[in-house]
Amino acid sequence: MSGLDDTFDVDLIVLGGGSGGYAAALRAAELGMRVAVIEKDKLGGTCLHRGCIPTKALLQTADVVETVRESACFGVQASLDHIDTGAVATYRDGVVNALFRGLSGLVAGRGIELITGTGRLVSPTAVAVTLPDGTQRTVSGAHIVVATGSVPRHIPGISADGQRIVTSDEALTLDAIPRSAIVLGGGAIGCEFATVWHSFGAQVAIVEALPHLVPLEDQAASAALEKAFARQGISLRLGAKVTAATPSAEGVTVTLDDGSTLAADLVLVAIGRAPVTDGIGLDSVGLETDRGYLKVDERCRTSVPTIFAVGDVIPTLQLAHVGFAEGIMVAETLAGLDPAPIDYLGVPRVTYSHPEVASVGMTSAVATERGYEVQDAVYDLAGNGKARILGSTGIVKVVSAKGGPVLGVHMVGKRVGELISEAQLIVNWDARPDEVAQHIHAHPTLSEAVGEAHLALAGKPLHSHS
Repeated sequence: MSGLDDTFDVDLIVLGGGSGGYAAALRAAELGMRVAVIEKDKLGGTCLHRGCIPTKALLQTADVVETVRESACFGVQASLDHIDTGAVATYRDGVVNALFRGLSGLVAGRGIELITGTGRLVSPTAVAVTLPDGTQRTVSGAHIVVATGSVPRHIPGISADGQRIVTSDEALTLDAIPRSAIVLGGGAIGCEFATVWHSFGAQVAIVEALPHLVPLEDQAASAALEKAFARQGISLRLGAKVTAATPSAEGVTVTLDDGSTLAADLVLVAIGRAPVTDGIGLDSVGLETDRGYLKVDERCRTSVPTIFAVGDVIPTLQLAHVGFAEGIMVAETLAGLDPAPIDYLGVPRVTYSHPEVASVGMTSAVATERGYEVQDAVYDLAGNGKARILGSTGIVKVVSAKGGPVLGVHMVGKRVGELISEAQLIVNWDARPDEVAQHIHAHPTLSEAVGEAHLALAGKPLHSHS
Protein backbone atom coordinates (compact mmCIF):
# COMPACT_ATOMS: atom_id res chain seq x y z
CA MET A 1 0.00 0.00 0.00
CA SER A 2 1.68 3.15 -1.20
CA GLY A 3 0.12 5.40 1.41
CA LEU A 4 -2.81 5.94 3.74
CA ASP A 5 -6.03 7.27 2.20
CA ASP A 6 -8.01 9.45 4.60
CA THR A 7 -11.08 9.29 2.34
CA PHE A 8 -11.75 5.87 3.89
CA ASP A 9 -12.52 5.04 7.52
CA VAL A 10 -9.71 2.47 7.53
CA ASP A 11 -7.11 1.07 5.18
CA LEU A 12 -8.27 -2.53 5.57
CA ILE A 13 -11.60 -4.07 6.49
CA VAL A 14 -11.45 -7.73 7.48
CA LEU A 15 -14.81 -9.48 7.23
CA GLY A 16 -14.46 -12.42 9.63
CA GLY A 17 -12.22 -12.85 12.66
CA GLY A 18 -11.11 -16.45 12.22
CA SER A 19 -7.60 -17.73 11.56
CA GLY A 20 -7.08 -16.12 8.16
CA GLY A 21 -8.91 -12.93 9.05
CA TYR A 22 -7.15 -12.12 12.29
CA ALA A 23 -3.76 -13.05 10.80
CA ALA A 24 -4.35 -10.51 8.03
CA ALA A 25 -5.47 -7.92 10.57
CA LEU A 26 -2.53 -8.41 12.94
CA ARG A 27 0.08 -8.29 10.17
CA ALA A 28 -1.56 -5.28 8.48
CA ALA A 29 -1.64 -3.36 11.76
CA GLU A 30 1.98 -4.29 12.37
CA LEU A 31 2.78 -2.77 8.98
CA GLY A 32 1.12 0.52 9.89
CA MET A 33 -2.34 0.13 8.42
CA ARG A 34 -5.58 1.20 10.06
CA VAL A 35 -7.61 -1.99 10.41
CA ALA A 36 -11.16 -2.92 11.34
CA VAL A 37 -12.31 -6.50 11.93
CA ILE A 38 -16.01 -7.34 11.63
CA GLU A 39 -16.97 -10.53 13.46
CA LYS A 40 -20.49 -11.70 14.35
CA ASP A 41 -19.35 -14.23 16.95
CA LYS A 42 -15.95 -14.37 18.66
CA LEU A 43 -12.41 -13.71 17.53
CA GLY A 44 -10.68 -16.94 16.61
CA GLY A 45 -13.50 -18.38 14.54
CA THR A 46 -14.07 -22.09 14.02
CA CYS A 47 -10.51 -23.16 14.77
CA LEU A 48 -10.37 -21.66 18.25
CA HIS A 49 -13.97 -22.18 19.35
CA ARG A 50 -15.40 -25.16 17.41
CA GLY A 51 -12.49 -26.89 15.69
CA CYS A 52 -8.73 -27.23 16.08
CA ILE A 53 -8.33 -26.26 19.72
CA PRO A 54 -11.34 -27.80 21.50
CA THR A 55 -11.08 -31.06 19.54
CA LYS A 56 -7.39 -31.39 20.38
CA ALA A 57 -8.20 -30.76 24.04
CA LEU A 58 -10.67 -33.66 23.89
CA LEU A 59 -8.02 -35.79 22.18
CA GLN A 60 -5.61 -35.02 25.02
CA THR A 61 -8.23 -36.24 27.50
CA ALA A 62 -8.66 -39.35 25.35
CA ASP A 63 -4.89 -39.89 25.45
CA VAL A 64 -4.92 -39.70 29.24
CA VAL A 65 -7.78 -42.24 29.33
CA GLU A 66 -5.82 -44.64 27.12
CA THR A 67 -2.70 -44.17 29.24
CA VAL A 68 -4.61 -45.16 32.36
CA ARG A 69 -6.19 -48.14 30.62
CA GLU A 70 -2.80 -49.33 29.37
CA SER A 71 -0.88 -48.49 32.54
CA ALA A 72 -0.30 -52.15 33.43
CA CYS A 73 1.77 -52.53 30.26
CA PHE A 74 4.21 -50.05 31.81
CA GLY A 75 4.25 -51.68 35.23
CA VAL A 76 1.78 -49.29 36.84
CA GLN A 77 -1.42 -50.62 38.36
CA ALA A 78 -4.06 -47.93 37.90
CA SER A 79 -7.80 -48.02 37.40
CA LEU A 80 -10.21 -45.79 35.52
CA ASP A 81 -13.23 -45.05 37.70
CA HIS A 82 -15.23 -42.92 35.30
CA ILE A 83 -14.98 -39.97 32.91
CA ASP A 84 -16.38 -36.77 34.39
CA THR A 85 -17.83 -35.09 31.29
CA GLY A 86 -18.40 -31.85 33.18
CA ALA A 87 -14.76 -31.68 34.22
CA VAL A 88 -13.67 -32.56 30.68
CA ALA A 89 -15.75 -29.64 29.40
CA THR A 90 -14.23 -27.33 32.01
CA TYR A 91 -10.73 -28.33 30.93
CA ARG A 92 -11.60 -27.91 27.23
CA ASP A 93 -13.22 -24.51 27.76
CA GLY A 94 -10.32 -23.37 29.93
CA VAL A 95 -7.88 -23.99 27.10
CA VAL A 96 -10.11 -22.17 24.60
CA ASN A 97 -10.82 -19.20 26.89
CA ALA A 98 -7.16 -18.66 27.74
CA LEU A 99 -6.24 -18.53 24.05
CA PHE A 100 -9.24 -16.29 23.32
CA ARG A 101 -8.17 -13.80 25.98
CA GLY A 102 -4.65 -13.79 24.58
CA LEU A 103 -5.87 -13.22 21.02
CA SER A 104 -8.24 -10.45 22.12
CA GLY A 105 -5.35 -8.75 23.87
CA LEU A 106 -3.18 -8.96 20.75
CA VAL A 107 -5.88 -7.39 18.58
CA ALA A 108 -6.56 -4.59 21.05
CA GLY A 109 -2.84 -4.02 21.62
CA ARG A 110 -2.26 -3.38 17.92
CA GLY A 111 -4.98 -0.77 17.70
CA ILE A 112 -7.34 -2.85 15.58
CA GLU A 113 -11.00 -1.85 15.80
CA LEU A 114 -13.17 -4.88 16.52
CA ILE A 115 -16.76 -4.45 15.37
CA THR A 116 -19.22 -7.04 16.63
CA GLY A 117 -21.94 -7.62 14.08
CA THR A 118 -22.91 -9.26 10.79
CA GLY A 119 -21.20 -7.73 7.78
CA ARG A 120 -22.35 -7.54 4.16
CA LEU A 121 -20.41 -6.20 1.18
CA VAL A 122 -22.17 -3.16 -0.34
CA SER A 123 -19.38 -1.88 -2.59
CA PRO A 124 -15.78 -2.78 -3.47
CA THR A 125 -14.70 -0.54 -0.58
CA ALA A 126 -17.52 -0.73 1.97
CA VAL A 127 -19.22 -3.16 4.33
CA ALA A 128 -22.59 -2.64 5.98
CA VAL A 129 -22.72 -4.05 9.50
CA THR A 130 -25.85 -5.07 11.41
CA LEU A 131 -24.96 -4.51 15.05
CA PRO A 132 -26.29 -6.68 17.93
CA ASP A 133 -28.95 -4.06 18.76
CA GLY A 134 -30.26 -4.15 15.18
CA THR A 135 -28.85 -0.81 14.11
CA GLN A 136 -26.77 -0.43 10.95
CA ARG A 137 -23.28 0.92 10.45
CA THR A 138 -21.31 1.21 7.21
CA VAL A 139 -17.52 0.99 7.29
CA SER A 140 -15.39 2.07 4.32
CA GLY A 141 -11.91 0.79 3.55
CA ALA A 142 -9.35 1.03 0.79
CA HIS A 143 -9.25 -2.78 0.72
CA ILE A 144 -11.36 -5.62 2.07
CA VAL A 145 -10.41 -9.17 3.05
CA VAL A 146 -13.26 -11.71 3.03
CA ALA A 147 -12.58 -14.35 5.68
CA THR A 148 -16.04 -15.58 6.63
CA GLY A 149 -14.96 -19.18 7.17
CA SER A 150 -16.96 -22.39 6.77
CA VAL A 151 -19.69 -24.55 8.27
CA PRO A 152 -20.13 -28.34 8.40
CA ARG A 153 -21.34 -29.89 5.14
CA HIS A 154 -24.55 -31.90 5.11
CA ILE A 155 -25.45 -35.06 3.23
CA PRO A 156 -28.47 -34.52 0.95
CA GLY A 157 -31.55 -36.03 2.52
CA ILE A 158 -29.97 -36.35 5.98
CA SER A 159 -30.79 -33.53 8.38
CA ALA A 160 -28.75 -32.96 11.51
CA ASP A 161 -31.14 -32.45 14.41
CA GLY A 162 -28.43 -31.67 16.98
CA GLN A 163 -29.48 -34.65 19.11
CA ARG A 164 -29.39 -38.01 17.31
CA ILE A 165 -27.73 -36.72 14.13
CA VAL A 166 -25.06 -34.14 14.82
CA THR A 167 -22.29 -32.19 13.13
CA SER A 168 -18.89 -31.52 14.66
CA ASP A 169 -20.29 -28.31 16.21
CA GLU A 170 -22.83 -30.21 18.34
CA ALA A 171 -20.48 -33.14 18.94
CA LEU A 172 -18.10 -30.85 20.82
CA THR A 173 -20.71 -29.86 23.37
CA LEU A 174 -22.43 -33.18 24.10
CA ASP A 175 -23.15 -33.50 27.81
CA ALA A 176 -22.91 -37.29 27.76
CA ILE A 177 -20.76 -39.91 26.07
CA PRO A 178 -22.72 -41.97 23.53
CA ARG A 179 -22.70 -45.72 24.10
CA SER A 180 -22.34 -46.17 20.35
CA ALA A 181 -21.72 -43.86 17.43
CA ILE A 182 -21.60 -43.99 13.64
CA VAL A 183 -19.25 -41.52 12.01
CA LEU A 184 -20.12 -40.61 8.42
CA GLY A 185 -16.83 -39.58 6.84
CA GLY A 186 -13.33 -40.96 7.30
CA GLY A 187 -11.39 -37.73 6.90
CA ALA A 188 -9.57 -35.84 9.65
CA ILE A 189 -12.70 -34.69 11.50
CA GLY A 190 -14.31 -38.12 11.45
CA CYS A 191 -11.18 -39.97 12.54
CA GLU A 192 -10.52 -37.56 15.39
CA PHE A 193 -14.02 -37.84 16.84
CA ALA A 194 -13.92 -41.62 16.36
CA THR A 195 -10.73 -41.64 18.43
CA VAL A 196 -12.26 -39.56 21.22
CA TRP A 197 -15.47 -41.55 21.52
CA HIS A 198 -13.73 -44.90 21.26
CA SER A 199 -11.31 -43.90 24.03
CA PHE A 200 -14.27 -42.78 26.14
CA GLY A 201 -15.77 -46.27 25.84
CA ALA A 202 -18.20 -45.97 22.95
CA GLN A 203 -18.60 -48.54 20.19
CA VAL A 204 -17.66 -46.67 17.03
CA ALA A 205 -18.15 -47.39 13.33
CA ILE A 206 -16.80 -45.21 10.52
CA VAL A 207 -18.52 -45.15 7.12
CA GLU A 208 -16.43 -43.71 4.27
CA ALA A 209 -17.59 -43.51 0.66
CA LEU A 210 -14.05 -43.75 -0.72
CA PRO A 211 -11.92 -46.91 -0.48
CA HIS A 212 -9.67 -45.63 2.34
CA LEU A 213 -9.65 -43.55 5.50
CA VAL A 214 -8.00 -40.11 5.20
CA PRO A 215 -8.31 -40.53 1.42
CA LEU A 216 -6.10 -37.56 0.53
CA GLU A 217 -3.12 -39.20 2.26
CA ASP A 218 -0.67 -41.70 0.81
CA GLN A 219 -2.25 -45.14 0.56
CA ALA A 220 0.42 -46.61 2.86
CA ALA A 221 -0.55 -44.11 5.57
CA SER A 222 -4.24 -44.82 5.10
CA ALA A 223 -3.62 -48.57 5.35
CA ALA A 224 -1.57 -48.13 8.54
CA LEU A 225 -4.34 -46.07 10.16
CA GLU A 226 -7.00 -48.57 9.09
CA LYS A 227 -4.96 -51.40 10.60
CA ALA A 228 -4.55 -49.49 13.87
CA PHE A 229 -8.26 -48.63 14.09
CA ALA A 230 -9.27 -52.21 13.37
CA ARG A 231 -6.90 -53.44 16.07
CA GLN A 232 -8.48 -51.01 18.53
CA GLY A 233 -11.96 -52.27 17.70
CA ILE A 234 -13.22 -49.35 15.62
CA SER A 235 -15.43 -50.80 12.88
CA LEU A 236 -14.79 -49.63 9.31
CA ARG A 237 -17.14 -49.63 6.33
CA LEU A 238 -15.03 -48.36 3.44
CA GLY A 239 -16.28 -47.74 -0.08
CA ALA A 240 -19.82 -47.49 1.29
CA LYS A 241 -22.28 -44.66 0.69
CA VAL A 242 -25.05 -43.63 3.04
CA THR A 243 -28.55 -43.44 1.57
CA ALA A 244 -30.53 -42.66 4.71
CA ALA A 245 -30.28 -41.97 8.43
CA THR A 246 -33.45 -42.49 10.43
CA PRO A 247 -33.58 -41.22 14.03
CA SER A 248 -35.88 -42.66 16.67
CA ALA A 249 -36.31 -42.49 20.42
CA GLU A 250 -33.81 -45.35 20.79
CA GLY A 251 -31.12 -44.07 18.40
CA VAL A 252 -30.38 -43.83 14.68
CA THR A 253 -30.44 -46.39 11.89
CA VAL A 254 -28.16 -45.75 8.93
CA THR A 255 -28.85 -47.41 5.58
CA LEU A 256 -25.98 -48.01 3.15
CA ASP A 257 -26.07 -48.29 -0.62
CA ASP A 258 -25.73 -52.08 -0.49
CA GLY A 259 -28.94 -52.29 1.51
CA SER A 260 -27.27 -53.10 4.84
CA THR A 261 -27.98 -51.09 7.99
CA LEU A 262 -26.08 -49.93 11.06
CA ALA A 263 -27.61 -48.74 14.31
CA ALA A 264 -26.19 -46.56 17.08
CA ASP A 265 -27.12 -44.00 19.72
CA LEU A 266 -25.66 -41.17 17.67
CA VAL A 267 -24.60 -40.30 14.11
CA LEU A 268 -21.91 -37.74 13.36
CA VAL A 269 -21.93 -36.19 9.88
CA ALA A 270 -18.27 -35.41 9.18
CA ILE A 271 -17.94 -35.11 5.41
CA GLY A 272 -16.08 -31.80 5.36
CA ARG A 273 -16.90 -28.10 5.53
CA ALA A 274 -18.60 -25.70 3.11
CA PRO A 275 -17.59 -22.03 2.60
CA VAL A 276 -19.75 -19.30 4.12
CA THR A 277 -20.32 -17.08 1.10
CA ASP A 278 -24.12 -16.88 0.89
CA GLY A 279 -25.69 -13.69 2.18
CA ILE A 280 -22.51 -11.62 2.40
CA GLY A 281 -23.19 -9.47 -0.66
CA LEU A 282 -21.07 -11.16 -3.32
CA ASP A 283 -23.53 -10.31 -6.10
CA SER A 284 -23.63 -6.63 -5.19
CA VAL A 285 -19.92 -6.25 -5.91
CA GLY A 286 -19.58 -8.79 -8.74
CA LEU A 287 -17.35 -11.36 -7.04
CA GLU A 288 -16.87 -14.58 -9.00
CA THR A 289 -17.38 -17.96 -7.33
CA ASP A 290 -16.95 -21.63 -8.13
CA ARG A 291 -18.98 -24.20 -6.18
CA GLY A 292 -19.48 -21.57 -3.49
CA TYR A 293 -15.78 -20.74 -3.15
CA LEU A 294 -14.44 -17.32 -4.10
CA LYS A 295 -12.13 -17.35 -7.11
CA VAL A 296 -8.71 -15.87 -6.31
CA ASP A 297 -5.29 -15.57 -7.91
CA GLU A 298 -2.00 -16.73 -6.36
CA ARG A 299 -2.02 -13.67 -4.07
CA CYS A 300 -5.60 -14.32 -2.89
CA ARG A 301 -6.97 -11.35 -4.87
CA THR A 302 -10.54 -11.86 -6.06
CA SER A 303 -12.07 -10.74 -9.37
CA VAL A 304 -12.56 -7.31 -7.73
CA PRO A 305 -9.12 -5.68 -7.34
CA THR A 306 -9.80 -4.11 -3.94
CA ILE A 307 -11.11 -7.34 -2.40
CA PHE A 308 -9.05 -10.33 -1.24
CA ALA A 309 -10.22 -13.61 0.28
CA VAL A 310 -8.47 -16.06 2.61
CA GLY A 311 -9.13 -19.24 4.55
CA ASP A 312 -12.04 -21.61 4.08
CA VAL A 313 -13.89 -19.37 1.59
CA ILE A 314 -11.33 -20.11 -1.13
CA PRO A 315 -10.55 -23.56 -2.64
CA THR A 316 -7.26 -24.15 -0.84
CA LEU A 317 -6.48 -26.51 2.05
CA GLN A 318 -8.98 -25.90 4.87
CA LEU A 319 -6.34 -25.70 7.59
CA ALA A 320 -5.84 -22.97 10.17
CA HIS A 321 -2.14 -22.64 9.39
CA VAL A 322 -2.97 -22.15 5.72
CA GLY A 323 -5.33 -19.33 6.73
CA PHE A 324 -2.55 -17.76 8.81
CA ALA A 325 -0.16 -17.86 5.84
CA GLU A 326 -2.76 -16.46 3.43
CA GLY A 327 -3.67 -13.62 5.79
CA ILE A 328 -0.03 -12.65 6.26
CA MET A 329 0.61 -12.82 2.52
CA VAL A 330 -2.34 -10.53 1.76
CA ALA A 331 -1.29 -7.95 4.35
CA GLU A 332 2.26 -7.91 3.03
CA THR A 333 1.02 -7.66 -0.56
CA LEU A 334 -1.03 -4.59 0.38
CA ALA A 335 2.05 -3.13 2.07
CA GLY A 336 4.08 -3.55 -1.11
CA LEU A 337 6.43 -6.18 0.30
CA ASP A 338 6.03 -8.65 -2.61
CA PRO A 339 5.78 -11.86 -0.55
CA ALA A 340 6.23 -15.20 -2.29
CA PRO A 341 2.99 -17.00 -3.23
CA ILE A 342 2.14 -19.99 -1.04
CA ASP A 343 3.28 -23.42 -2.21
CA TYR A 344 0.28 -25.44 -1.06
CA LEU A 345 1.97 -28.73 -1.87
CA GLY A 346 4.57 -27.89 0.76
CA VAL A 347 2.02 -27.35 3.54
CA PRO A 348 2.10 -29.93 6.36
CA ARG A 349 -1.09 -31.85 7.20
CA VAL A 350 -1.87 -33.63 10.47
CA THR A 351 -4.82 -35.78 11.56
CA TYR A 352 -4.71 -35.98 15.37
CA SER A 353 -6.26 -39.42 15.71
CA HIS A 354 -4.67 -42.18 17.78
CA PRO A 355 -2.32 -42.89 16.04
CA GLU A 356 -1.66 -39.57 14.36
CA VAL A 357 -1.23 -39.18 10.61
CA ALA A 358 1.18 -36.48 9.40
CA SER A 359 2.34 -35.69 5.89
CA VAL A 360 3.83 -33.11 3.58
CA GLY A 361 4.38 -33.12 -0.17
CA MET A 362 3.31 -35.63 -2.80
CA THR A 363 1.99 -39.12 -2.33
CA SER A 364 3.47 -41.88 -4.48
CA ALA A 365 0.37 -41.78 -6.69
CA VAL A 366 0.49 -38.01 -7.23
CA ALA A 367 4.25 -38.07 -7.94
CA THR A 368 3.73 -40.80 -10.53
CA GLU A 369 0.85 -38.89 -12.12
CA ARG A 370 3.14 -35.86 -12.43
CA GLY A 371 5.67 -37.85 -14.39
CA TYR A 372 8.30 -38.62 -11.78
CA GLU A 373 10.13 -41.91 -11.68
CA VAL A 374 9.39 -42.63 -8.05
CA GLN A 375 11.50 -44.31 -5.41
CA ASP A 376 10.15 -44.82 -1.93
CA ALA A 377 11.05 -46.43 1.36
CA VAL A 378 8.83 -47.40 4.28
CA TYR A 379 10.32 -47.60 7.77
CA ASP A 380 8.33 -49.55 10.36
CA LEU A 381 8.25 -47.93 13.81
CA ALA A 382 8.69 -51.41 15.27
CA GLY A 383 12.41 -50.79 14.83
CA ASN A 384 12.40 -47.44 16.64
CA GLY A 385 13.43 -47.50 20.29
CA LYS A 386 11.31 -44.54 21.41
CA ALA A 387 8.25 -45.91 19.62
CA ARG A 388 8.73 -49.18 21.51
CA ILE A 389 8.99 -47.24 24.78
CA LEU A 390 5.79 -45.35 23.98
CA GLY A 391 4.02 -48.49 22.82
CA SER A 392 3.46 -46.95 19.38
CA THR A 393 3.15 -48.65 16.04
CA GLY A 394 3.20 -47.02 12.63
CA ILE A 395 5.36 -46.11 9.66
CA VAL A 396 7.43 -43.38 8.05
CA LYS A 397 7.30 -43.39 4.26
CA VAL A 398 9.58 -41.24 2.11
CA VAL A 399 8.79 -40.61 -1.55
CA SER A 400 11.54 -39.28 -3.80
CA ALA A 401 12.34 -38.77 -7.46
CA LYS A 402 14.90 -41.29 -8.70
CA GLY A 403 18.26 -39.57 -8.36
CA GLY A 404 16.49 -36.41 -7.20
CA PRO A 405 14.89 -34.71 -4.22
CA VAL A 406 12.44 -35.94 -1.63
CA LEU A 407 8.92 -35.28 -2.90
CA GLY A 408 6.88 -36.31 0.12
CA VAL A 409 7.04 -37.65 3.68
CA HIS A 410 4.13 -39.59 5.19
CA MET A 411 3.96 -40.76 8.81
CA VAL A 412 1.60 -42.68 11.07
CA GLY A 413 2.23 -43.14 14.79
CA LYS A 414 2.07 -41.58 18.21
CA ARG A 415 3.25 -37.92 18.23
CA VAL A 416 4.30 -37.92 14.57
CA GLY A 417 2.63 -34.53 14.20
CA GLU A 418 5.60 -33.15 16.14
CA LEU A 419 7.97 -34.56 13.49
CA ILE A 420 6.34 -32.88 10.51
CA SER A 421 8.39 -29.68 10.68
CA GLU A 422 11.61 -31.54 9.84
CA ALA A 423 9.81 -33.31 7.00
CA GLN A 424 8.50 -29.96 5.75
CA LEU A 425 12.02 -28.55 5.59
CA ILE A 426 13.25 -31.63 3.73
CA VAL A 427 10.51 -31.40 1.11
CA ASN A 428 10.45 -27.63 0.69
CA TRP A 429 14.21 -27.33 0.42
CA ASP A 430 14.39 -30.09 -2.22
CA ALA A 431 16.79 -32.18 -0.13
CA ARG A 432 17.92 -35.52 -1.56
CA PRO A 433 17.62 -38.71 0.54
CA ASP A 434 21.41 -39.10 0.73
CA GLU A 435 21.74 -35.54 2.07
CA VAL A 436 19.16 -36.15 4.81
CA ALA A 437 20.79 -39.51 5.62
CA GLN A 438 23.92 -37.63 6.72
CA HIS A 439 22.05 -35.85 9.51
CA ILE A 440 22.43 -37.43 12.94
CA HIS A 441 19.27 -37.76 15.01
CA ALA A 442 19.33 -38.04 18.80
CA HIS A 443 18.79 -41.53 20.21
CA PRO A 444 16.31 -42.66 21.35
CA THR A 445 13.80 -40.31 19.70
CA LEU A 446 10.91 -40.70 17.31
CA SER A 447 12.78 -38.34 14.97
CA GLU A 448 15.22 -41.16 14.30
CA ALA A 449 12.48 -42.77 12.25
CA VAL A 450 12.70 -39.92 9.73
CA GLY A 451 16.43 -40.45 9.48
CA GLU A 452 16.06 -44.22 9.21
CA ALA A 453 13.62 -43.92 6.30
CA HIS A 454 16.05 -41.67 4.44
CA LEU A 455 18.95 -44.02 5.23
CA ALA A 456 16.95 -46.85 3.68
CA LEU A 457 16.14 -44.78 0.60
CA ALA A 458 19.82 -43.81 0.29
CA GLY A 459 20.68 -47.51 0.12
CA LYS A 460 22.18 -47.92 3.59
CA PRO A 461 19.44 -49.07 5.98
CA LEU A 462 20.36 -49.42 9.65
CA HIS A 463 17.47 -50.65 11.79
CA SER A 464 15.31 -51.68 8.85
CA HIS A 465 15.33 -54.31 6.17
CA SER A 466 16.80 -53.40 2.80
